Amino acid sequence: MKKSLSHLPKHKQDELKLITRIIRDKFPEAQMLILFGSYARNTWVEDSYVEDKVIYEYVSDFDILLITPTQKIAAQARKQTFVEQAIERKKQIKTPVSIIYHGIDYVNTSISQGHYFFVDIKREGIVLYDSKKYKLAEPRELTPADKKKIAKEDFKQWFESAKHFYSHFQYDLRRAWYKEAAFHLHQATERFYHTVIVVFTGNKPKMHNLETLGKRAANMDGQFPKVFPRDTAEQDRLFKLLKHAYVDARYKKSYKITKSELEYLAKRVKVLQRLIKKICTEKIESFV
Repeated sequence: MKKSLSHLPKHKQDELKLITRIIRDKFPEAQMLILFGSYARNTWVEDSYVEDKVIYEYVSDFDILLITPTQKIAAQARKQTFVEQAIERKKQIKTPVSIIYHGIDYVNTSISQGHYFFVDIKREGIVLYDSKKYKLAEPRELTPADKKKIAKEDFKQWFESAKHFYSHFQYDLRRAWYKEAAFHLHQATERFYHTVIVVFTGNKPKMHNLETLGKRAANMDGQFPKVFPRDTAEQDRLFKLLKHAYVDARYKKSYKITKSELEYLAKRVKVLQRLIKKICTEKIESFV
């Protein structure tokens, strides 16, 4: 793996150094930190454009793999939250940050089995920190046919799961069970996002935050920010109703959502479904 960040502008290098210090402070069990994705490949973008008098911004994330001694340590949600909140509080960090957490055995098993997400990280990644206590395994290279087969299986599993939850949403909506409908619509949305992320990366994120999932999906295609427009206060309010439905619709008496609000959100989710089917099909067919 590479160790130099010299291909990045100085302000990006400074941000990554600060992020590394924060992670080591808040998650001291971290044994390796690896930058991967567009900033490692030097294909990152920061762009904005106007369409129908609306300004759209697209900014690549810093994608970072945090490796710990065990998967149990990596899965400590409390420490993950500490890390991410500390990063968010630092005004010097302008670039969005997306961190995935895994134990060394999980990573090495994935690499040795030819899991292309982790193989690509080893091939293209840049080491931000290394305790030197562990080494990454040697990969089994997958053929294009292998990658295509895996991507097709992943697409079928997660896309069908998303449609299943959307059917639950429709059932609840017809019976005016609006809280249940909101939860199932959230789950459909979450799984649609999982579909595109796993097809493109081979790795399914363990998260329910639709805003974060949407940002990750935007790394695969710049059309995703248009799926849930948030250019007005009303659009932002409606998106947050869906975003918070995972917890609030099930457990909070104060959570309220109307039929018309659900119908608006359902139309946006159908836009998401069509987009994901299109770009996932294109990705799968690219493995030749």
